[in-house]
Amino acid sequence: MKLRAAGSGLVLLGWIAASHLGSTGRGPMDLHVAVAVAPLVLAVFVVAARWRSLLLKLLLALACAGLLWVLWPLLRQQVAFLYYLQHLGVHLALAALFGASLMGGAEPLVTRMARGIFGPGLSARNLRYTRQVTWAWTAFFLLNASVSTGLFLLAPREVWSVHANVLTGPLLGLMFLLESLWRRCVLPPHERPGLATVVQAWRRDHERRRGAHRP
Repeated sequence: MKLRAAGSGLVLLGWIAASHLGSTGRGPMDLHVAVAVAPLVLAVFVVAARWRSLLLKLLLALACAGLLWVLWPLLRQQVAFLYYLQHLGVHLALAALFGASLMGGAEPLVTRMARGIFGPGLSARNLRYTRQVTWAWTAFFLLNASVSTGLFLLAPREVWSVHANVLTGPLLGLMFLLESLWRRCVLPPHERPGLATVVQAWRRDHERRRGAHRP
């Protein structure tokens, strides 16, 4: 477990370094383009994995390969834009995930996770807290996406890259810390799950949602 965590940490640090260097125009551009487009291509194929037709999957693969071949010279000049799309897309997707659960009478995402930990009988204060936290995470992702967009359009690339590629992780950590402090202020000890329990609840909810979308 420790070895896996160390390996994940090294991969994350390598990704941060590569994204920052690529966004600021330093290092081998072909490698930076490959690293930058990999998550975008992966996201496309994750969606396509639900398709039943093997022919459609093959056609999609050929289309992606052809598109990359044609656009590669342009992409070498727009590495920062690729990383911006990554950063923006992830934040908007997470904002939509949290925010959609607050609309139309749906159960807030954090409330659903809390039910997975404590069962259906949540207290009124826990229901209020989990709804507020769902709003807070929605606002965080939207705000960070807005700051990223503003810096990308108006600031030097180095400034934007420090925010998007270097500081996003620490900002997430700070958000988790603030949420933890908030939880300690408003919930009694028996209603405060640990971080490992929260992560497990997130994984269970993610698997449940994936299963619900499978044909």
